[in-house]
Parts: sequence; C-alpha cells; structure tokens
Amino acid sequence: QVQLLESGGGLVQTGGSLRLSCTVSGITFRLNAMGWYRQAPGKQREVVAGISTDGFTKYVDLVKGRFAISRDNAKNTVYLQLNSLKPEDTAVYYCNKVRFSAAGAMMGNDFGSWGQGTQVTVSS
Repeated sequence: QVQLLESGGGLVQTGGSLRLSCTVSGITFRLNAMGWYRQAPGKQREVVAGISTDGFTKYVDLVKGRFAISRDNAKNTVYLQLNSLKPEDTAVYYCNKVRFSAAGAMMGNDFGSWGQGTQVTVSS
C-alpha cells in the first residue's frame, strides 16, 4: 500500500519561502514520475509541478520561475521549493505521481490514495 507523507508547510508573509517534502513508501520510487498538487478552499485539486524519473521538470504557468521541484531517489523523497509566495498560493499541498506525454505535457495521476497534505498559508 502506498503511503505519502507531506511536511514543511506553514504560515509565511507575501514574498516568503518554504520547502515542502514528501516521503513515499510502498512503491519503487525511482520508477515513478512525481508531482506536487494543491487544493485551495472551494477549488479542485490541481497539479502545479512534476518531475520525471530522469529529472525532467514541468511547471504550470502560475508557479513557473517561483517554485522548484526536485527528488532524492535514495530517500524516496520529492521536494518543492516555494519562493516569492503570494496569497493566491494558499492551499493544501499534496504529492502524488504524475504522467508525462511523449511531447512533455504533464497530467495529473495518482496511486489511488493521497496523503494528508501540508497547509501553506501566505498572508498579505
């Protein structure tokens, strides 16, 4: 059974930074493209960043240039560095797998379960 454990969220002011971590167990981590999703109040969960098995990264336009995704296969962990945070980044952040098309487009996917997420709150 897949287990995903997100951490690192918190309350920051506009312009601040956070580093999120997600440790995954129950799968062969290095064989999976991974991503970060977020869900703001009253909105659907959306994927914001993804990293392939060989380190290719993809971001949605809203976070491009501000967020950076990385992975450590030895630790079964995926990270998300959040910089220049804005109030509209406030959401619960989750990790899960993603899928990349042959053309490099990123699509949401999941292992059939989700972790509890980590809350990021950005004050204005």
